[in-house]
Amino acid sequence: MTATSSPTTAEHKRTNYVLIRLYLFVLKVAEVAFAFELPLSRNIKLLLLLFLAVWKALLVALFFMHLKFERWRLRLIFIVPLPLAAILVTVAIMEKVF
Repeated sequence: MTATSSPTTAEHKRTNYVLIRLYLFVLKVAEVAFAFELPLSRNIKLLLLLFLAVWKALLVALFFMHLKFERWRLRLIFIVPLPLAAILVTVAIMEKVF
């Protein structure tokens, strides 16, 4: 048996973390520009900013938390609480409205 090859280990390329950080920086600059400089309605801005925030969170989770290279079962542990958090936020917002 060789110690280098195992059926349970996933082989992946070396991730370029500097490039991921550059993407995150560009997304942050885009968020600031959209928030202050874009002459759109407030709802469109909020949707756009929410999309950028989710995109950045996905990049962090996939590359810096190494979820991109994990098995599907471990990804599920991360994904399942997300709808529950969305429900909690929605309920908290609705409680303020009513």
